[in-house]
Amino acid sequence: MTVLNGRESGTFPEPIKVGVVVLDGFAMMSFSAAVEPMRAANQLADQELYRICFIGEGELVQSSGGACVQTKPLIGAREFFDLVLVIAGSTVAGHALVSFPMPALFHWLRFLAQQGILLGGVSGGPALLAKAGLMNNRRMTVHWDHAEALAADMPELLLEKSLYIRDRDRLTCAGGVAPLDMMHALIGEYQGPDFARQVSDWFLHTDIRGSSDPQKSGLAERYNVHSKPLLAVLELMENHIADPLDLDQLAAVANLSPRQLNRLFHDKLNLSTIAFYRQLRLEKGRSMLEQSTLNISDVAIATGFCDSAHFGRCFRQAFGCKPTDVRKDY
Repeated sequence: MTVLNGRESGTFPEPIKVGVVVLDGFAMMSFSAAVEPMRAANQLADQELYRICFIGEGELVQSSGGACVQTKPLIGAREFFDLVLVIAGSTVAGHALVSFPMPALFHWLRFLAQQGILLGGVSGGPALLAKAGLMNNRRMTVHWDHAEALAADMPELLLEKSLYIRDRDRLTCAGGVAPLDMMHALIGEYQGPDFARQVSDWFLHTDIRGSSDPQKSGLAERYNVHSKPLLAVLELMENHIADPLDLDQLAAVANLSPRQLNRLFHDKLNLSTIAFYRQLRLEKGRSMLEQSTLNISDVAIATGFCDSAHFGRCFRQAFGCKPTDVRKDY
């Protein structure tokens, strides 16, 4: 009989009941990283530590990659849960899914919140919790690709760029492989750190990251540059999308002349300083068009353009299509 956290298997209390809500287009990577640690925990303990119920619209819900999960209809999921995780894809960060009964889902989640149930969101799930009004006055995170649009749509949110955040009875996770780290912390809380380590080792996940670790690789890795002045300017650009700085301000941070900074950008990134900055803002604008319901004028302002006409001209020049074409596709 296996000894876990100082206790023999079979001596843990009643199973922790987990409801996993999946919406059409959910990310399979995020889903697996959240669910598989609980399955492995059951196997390693040789008992049912976690009793998982998959909830969706109808009997099958399809992931973004085409794989399907058999689910229990929301209307039939009126049972007690200790934890409910909402796992959704990128489309829900700014758009309501017309295929899923959002009012019913929101009503159910609000009911659970009133009962003090721990509610979690993974990948696009935190955006749904926010849109249901369940993240007010609570710290939260979401995938970096959704953060800008969500912040523009709901500026009152306490958004942070973390892997996952536990704030009282709310648990939010950026998705990808970050749920592995989140579940390590959660299993450690429920069954102890030694057992949590056994579960992580099962997945060869030996480098456990903390909740506040960054979601993205560093600037040096992303842009393949190692010049300290250039990295300082790139960080400043990423932090000033809506209120772009001028060339003199950027050069001052790098402690270079504007001409020297331009030469450095041309040499390392093949664009002038301002051209690179504009491209960065336009790419953020395209992401917001895809991930939010903000109108084009608001997207233009949020990315530092004076109006939608200026934004539209620069957008066509950069991407060969109009902002309305991108919005129409999504």
